[in-house]
Amino acid sequence: MPTKVIMPQLGESVVEGTVSRWLKQEGDSVQEYEPLLEVSTDKVDSEIPSPAGGTVLKIYVQAGQTVERGVLLALIGSPGEQVSDSSEPSSSVGTQHVASTPVPAHAASISNGGGYTGHMTPVVARMAAEHGLDLAQIQGTGRDGRVTKKDVEAYMATAPEKELPPWERPGSGDLFKPTVEYGEQPTTSSPVTKPSPPPPLPQSEGSHAARLHPVEPIPQGSTGELVPLNAMRKSIAEHMVRSKLHTAPHVTTVFEIDLGNVLAHRQAHKDSFAKQGVNLTLTAYFASATVTALQNNRYLNAQWTDDGIYLHNAVHLGIAVALDEGLIVPVIKNAHDFNLLGLARAVNDVATRARAKQLKPGETAGGTFTITNHGVSGSLLATPIINQPQVGILGLGALEKRVKVINDAIAIRPCIYATLTFDHRVADGAVGDAFMTTFKDALESWK
Repeated sequence: MPTKVIMPQLGESVVEGTVSRWLKQEGDSVQEYEPLLEVSTDKVDSEIPSPAGGTVLKIYVQAGQTVERGVLLALIGSPGEQVSDSSEPSSSVGTQHVASTPVPAHAASISNGGGYTGHMTPVVARMAAEHGLDLAQIQGTGRDGRVTKKDVEAYMATAPEKELPPWERPGSGDLFKPTVEYGEQPTTSSPVTKPSPPPPLPQSEGSHAARLHPVEPIPQGSTGELVPLNAMRKSIAEHMVRSKLHTAPHVTTVFEIDLGNVLAHRQAHKDSFAKQGVNLTLTAYFASATVTALQNNRYLNAQWTDDGIYLHNAVHLGIAVALDEGLIVPVIKNAHDFNLLGLARAVNDVATRARAKQLKPGETAGGTFTITNHGVSGSLLATPIINQPQVGILGLGALEKRVKVINDAIAIRPCIYATLTFDHRVADGAVGDAFMTTFKDALESWK
């Protein structure tokens, strides 16, 4: 009897996934646990292993299609084995289908105005709330007429744009020229003429951010190629625009750090770490010093809310990992419980599994602070964008030898630039600098 390949539960709040590509095609042989397909969510891309060895008899969900958990994706069986009609996806979903995570009643009423009675995934609820959409006006293509993420995106691309308020509409002429020249008194003999309203912003497709910053069309006659956006790149773009332009006022402080003591410690202990199967990298030291700085400066391990600033007790540290198709941030939960060896092992683990597409969506959620080691690619200085809803992100530049004056003598020291970008709603410059001072002292005094 054929073995069913089912869309798995990819995370606690993830109820659907998009088949990015099939690594095996119909008629191909596959080993048990061999990667069979790649599935993409709005959080992470994952490889799905084959539940059994044999031949791919039938593929029901093609690349690019989005389906819920529990849906039949394919059948694995013996070569030449017949597939019966009873194996069709419609008959396989009945008992295996699980409704999506319920959205709280108040959130649902805010996001859709009470007109939509179907269930929503957390992604759809968030999109509806952000853009003020009434889901009852959107034609759902999901199971039982459910509105999916793709339905919302299609609706936003074709629906008439709402007129933007005047302060968000660029006018014509000299954009920064005041309507009254200060220093000149207007004459009382001439009536004041009310300026004509600026012309409306040209209609364009896309999100609210896209309307404020229209995308320029590709010039006619240009040569090149268009690389389609994958789910990860779309998610990164949306998240970064929302963080930088619509959520948090960013401010950055820069410190120079001497890593002489860290390098000496690493040289003395890297062999003993290797015997335990752990590669001792500089990122482990950065992670340890970050935990110390967060524990001493709790307003950087926090989250902004309309009711106040929520200070997290635990440090869940996000580690940015660069992939060919984008950037992903797996989270080391309870990083404050680890010593240097534990942090080094955890960093190795999440980085390796991230590049192998073996992370689960839940492993990229729940972070309270993020570090990004952009120096591995040669960058000296950067101002990273905050990973919402966190308060700060630490950027670490490339290590290089620099000429320094120490005790009135010239010395050559191994140094990096470290940048802290933080949410100015939560922390001021003194708080940011206090965090960086603790971080710097922890590294420069390492023993």
